[in-house]
Amino acid sequence: MEPVHSIRPVLAIAVSLACAFLILASGKRQNLREFWSIFGATSKFLIILSMFPFVLAGGVYLFEGPGIAPGISLDFRADAFSLFFSSLSSFLWILTTIYSIGYMRTLKEHRQTRYFFCFAICVAATVGIAHANNLFTLFIFYELLTLATYPLVIHEETPKAMKAGRKYLAYTLTGGVVILLGMAWTYYLAGTLTFADHGFLSGHGSPEVLRVLFTIFIIGFGVKAAIMPLHAWLPTAMVAPTPVSALLHAVAVVKAGVFGIIRIIYCVFGTELALDLGVGLPLAVVASFTIIVASIFALAQDNLKLRLAYSTVSQLAYVILGAALLSPYGLMGGMIHITHHAFMKITLFFCAGAILVQTGKKNISEMDGIGEKMPLTMAAFAIAAAGMMGIPPTCGFISKWYLCLGAMEAGYPIFLLVMLVSALLNAAYFIPPIYGAFFKEPDASLKGKESSWWLLAPILICAAMSLILGIVPMMPNTPLQLVMVSVHKFIGI
Repeated sequence: MEPVHSIRPVLAIAVSLACAFLILASGKRQNLREFWSIFGATSKFLIILSMFPFVLAGGVYLFEGPGIAPGISLDFRADAFSLFFSSLSSFLWILTTIYSIGYMRTLKEHRQTRYFFCFAICVAATVGIAHANNLFTLFIFYELLTLATYPLVIHEETPKAMKAGRKYLAYTLTGGVVILLGMAWTYYLAGTLTFADHGFLSGHGSPEVLRVLFTIFIIGFGVKAAIMPLHAWLPTAMVAPTPVSALLHAVAVVKAGVFGIIRIIYCVFGTELALDLGVGLPLAVVASFTIIVASIFALAQDNLKLRLAYSTVSQLAYVILGAALLSPYGLMGGMIHITHHAFMKITLFFCAGAILVQTGKKNISEMDGIGEKMPLTMAAFAIAAAGMMGIPPTCGFISKWYLCLGAMEAGYPIFLLVMLVSALLNAAYFIPPIYGAFFKEPDASLKGKESSWWLLAPILICAAMSLILGIVPMMPNTPLQLVMVSVHKFIGI
């Protein structure tokens, strides 16, 4: 099927950029500012949905922008993998915006205009990453995401927040420089940066050179993907407001990292070249190390957001492991875990934020009996946590099922052991807070009740999606369908 030239891939980016400046112009007119936030997120999602029928049938939308140099231009595409990521981020942005309104109003946070302005820029950058047709376009929006997220990380403007912001920039901008090096080398070797379904580097450069280039890209994108030992910025960034933590962990920044890694493996190198170079197994080993060690770190955290942060480091490595297996089912498991982890993890962070707003509690040891005060919130927390453990009928089970199939398909059953140990560690750090919430007596100092519907509705919707995507994953127009189309193009299944 021939690509169709359309403005829609770039229009989905432009609508958020336009709303960002409308938010800025609204200043202290709170209701108008919040209207533009919701309008921008919703409009973006509808534009992306309009591209589903053609893309699910195997089509691609293209938008060709201005050329920068021969073989380099600001081009956009909407293929199955693009829409998979952009539809996820735009849908969750609607819920995160609603949650943010309730959170910021309840806590009477300062600099709300700056907050919502940066949020809108972030969603534009994320969709720009998703719809990039080449490494140059991806890099532009990848760095824009870094810069737009910084004011959100330092939102509290305390010494601790400022220190976290400096660390965040030091890691992510360094990662960007490494990516830029890889881009320049790639262009020198191949004369192009445009993505291809089976890669474009085959026949360009010796195996030794291509292995070094692959490593450079993995390090560059691995910073935001939080591969150990490049992960240290992520737990530190938990000083940010809870909606920002949800943004970092479930929707944008870290998912941009794993999205970039998948594009590099399958659309720059290609499956056959990656297999010939033997780069998959070493990356799978690094991912497995991250899965296990990050889970052990999570066990030691009493602060709920920190425990969730280390859980994210571990769960992201599932995506990388699936991609590194270079097998159809492995890639399916890794890709679909981007969506499934997003719904589960955003539920958990939303719950942590609601608990903080209603009770002022941050540490798990202070939350005994909170299920009596906030039963709906903690029920949603339990559903999402069960998904992280891979318990059916949650969507986490679907991801891990395909990852296990992918490990066997690739001929590496050892990674089944990694999945099993990880599931046990997930249970070890998620079951205690659930047990304490529902089966221990609340402390006399624990006050609180369910939060407002501004906070509670997004929590319940995301928890429900964590179940729906596990019970009926093959519904029409679901993420798994987009994944299957993508895998067919990248590998064939």
